[in-house]
Amino acid sequence: MSKPVQPGLSFKGKTGVPGDRYAITLISYILLALGLVFMVFPFLWMIATSLKSPQEIYSLSLIPSAPAWDNYSALFSGTAFGKWIVNSFIVAVLTTISVCFFDTVIGYVLAKFNFHGKKIIYLLILSTLMVPTEMLIIPWFLYAANLGWVDTYWGVMFPGIISAFGIFLMKQFMESVPSDLLDAARIDGMGEWGILVRIVVPLVRSAVATLCILSFLGSWNAFIWPLIVTQTEEMFTIPVGMAFFSSEAKDSSNWVQIMTGAAVSVLPLIIVFLFFQKQIVRGIATTGMK
Repeated sequence: MSKPVQPGLSFKGKTGVPGDRYAITLISYILLALGLVFMVFPFLWMIATSLKSPQEIYSLSLIPSAPAWDNYSALFSGTAFGKWIVNSFIVAVLTTISVCFFDTVIGYVLAKFNFHGKKIIYLLILSTLMVPTEMLIIPWFLYAANLGWVDTYWGVMFPGIISAFGIFLMKQFMESVPSDLLDAARIDGMGEWGILVRIVVPLVRSAVATLCILSFLGSWNAFIWPLIVTQTEEMFTIPVGMAFFSSEAKDSSNWVQIMTGAAVSVLPLIIVFLFFQKQIVRGIATTGMK
């Protein structure tokens, strides 16, 4: 006599056979494996190319015959790549801190306070999302030039110190925080800053982590505006510097240097994502728990 299947653990496909569960699981794993190959292969190719010599740059092999680790030392000694990393890191970190602070405060005000013109202000903020970045470049540059911000850190950062999308994201998450909980904190004598920092932010930390990731990635990979506002090689960010490698000012066939720079530039993004990914998972896992 066969052992009965426990309720809630069986899976029946279209044929009603519990064995369909294993077939669907197998197919799912195969599709995920194929997707993983397509996603990881370009990254592996980049790493492999950064370790190849110029003679084998067009070889189809992923394993270099003799790994050329000197490509990495030549990247930092022969170019201003180290300075570009510092520039990108300063801009990305400061922009992320600014976006998280201002967007969190504004999102909290729009979500938990009632005042005249609140909806109009919120609609005006959202309307800026429909304006293409290309239309804002000329006003940004004229503004930066009049204030002497061209070719400076502040000139690179100021268009992104506040994010309309971040305000929308934080407002939507903060609306899910019970207002009764905040009122209880006010009755106990806690100020608004204390409520925001000690109660609201911990409850929406998954949204804060997501905003930090998106802000850092956006600042680190920004290209058009840093290309326009920076004028000297010393102020280039990594995307602008990488474009400089393949421009007419450099040897356009030096793919080894380009791939080496790309391999180094992606490491901070991986570290930031892995760090904040834990915060996102923790925030989702504790959602709804008291």
